[in-house]
Amino acid sequence: MTQDTPVTDPVLAGYRSSIDNIDAALIHMLAERFRITQAVGAYKAERDLPASDPGREERQIARLRKLAEDANLDPDFGEKFLRFIIDEVIRHHEQAKAG
Repeated sequence: MTQDTPVTDPVLAGYRSSIDNIDAALIHMLAERFRITQAVGAYKAERDLPASDPGREERQIARLRKLAEDANLDPDFGEKFLRFIIDEVIRHHEQAKAG
């Protein structure tokens, strides 16, 4: 069975439909998060504030690791995911400050 072959198993199709819906929600939530962090970056640039806030980042990591544990999600995975997002936000903030 290739990736292009339609799934005829209704149980698998149902799972995949749910995954597709969750993926769409994640994309929309990330878009909203980045919309807000872009406003933060512009605000920081206007006031000559640093692009990153290591103290807040560490507090967020600790808070979200706990949330991951409570949700039975590997906290290391949760941290990697959040660090990826934080790094991208900082990059955007640095660009806003430079430009």
